[in-house]
Amino acid sequence: MALNMSLANHLLIAMPSLNDPNFKRAVVYVCEHHAQGAVGLMINRPMQYPLGIVFDQLQIQPKRSERSLMPLLFGGPMQPDRGFVIHRPFGDWRSSLLLRDDVTVTTSNDIIRAIAEEHGPKDVLVTLGYTAWGENQIEKEIMENSWLVCPSTPELLYDVPFEERWEYAGLTIGVKMSELTSSVGHA
Repeated sequence: MALNMSLANHLLIAMPSLNDPNFKRAVVYVCEHHAQGAVGLMINRPMQYPLGIVFDQLQIQPKRSERSLMPLLFGGPMQPDRGFVIHRPFGDWRSSLLLRDDVTVTTSNDIIRAIAEEHGPKDVLVTLGYTAWGENQIEKEIMENSWLVCPSTPELLYDVPFEERWEYAGLTIGVKMSELTSSVGHA
């Protein structure tokens, strides 16, 4: 089973019936989707420690202490020690991928240093780990009603508070997520 469209640059919204604790109420930005599978980053899961822990590990002293308090997001269960920065296109980083006009993903440490020194992009999400699906896996999960799909918008990526993103993403396609049940019924 294959979708007739790529889900890249879309958001996956976890349905209440999705039982995997890693993805409960998750909103995932799909970075890449092709015949071999898909890769995404969760955009609504602040971790219990802030970006300052990454600065400490990289021995970077931020210009302003507030930068150390920026939220660090759980991007997914795969390679949880690997960092990804979602940001608006800005700067010239060693390892960046322009995904669309308003979204770039960077994996090199130079952007982390620039963020600390106030020379980085203004709108950023820093995640640790990523999500991945094998061939036809995400299509199967969508058909099983584990996920809803909605377009990604700059507002959802950069402006909506993390704790509101799950509900907000659903509303963009006319679904009030909090009113959905986690039970699966059969007609």
